[in-house]
Amino acid sequence: MKSTTQAKTTGGKILNTYRNYSDLPLMLSVPEIGKVLGISRAGAYELVRADSFPKIRIGNRIVVPRDKFIAWIDQQTEVSE
Repeated sequence: MKSTTQAKTTGGKILNTYRNYSDLPLMLSVPEIGKVLGISRAGAYELVRADSFPKIRIGNRIVVPRDKFIAWIDQQTEVSE
């Protein structure tokens, strides 16, 4: 069974449903990163402040390229042998 992540506005309207990596937008906002990872918005902002986390700053806005985000997830994944 595939998990589904939904990003919602403050009004509760569903903006996006993510079932797999290809459903993610080309650039993700920090709140979207939080929703995808299942962490709080504050936790997502703390994560993107790390030097090792891939991000692009555009003025005050921070966006994360989908392909770099997926690569980061792959690098963080531990595999037991």
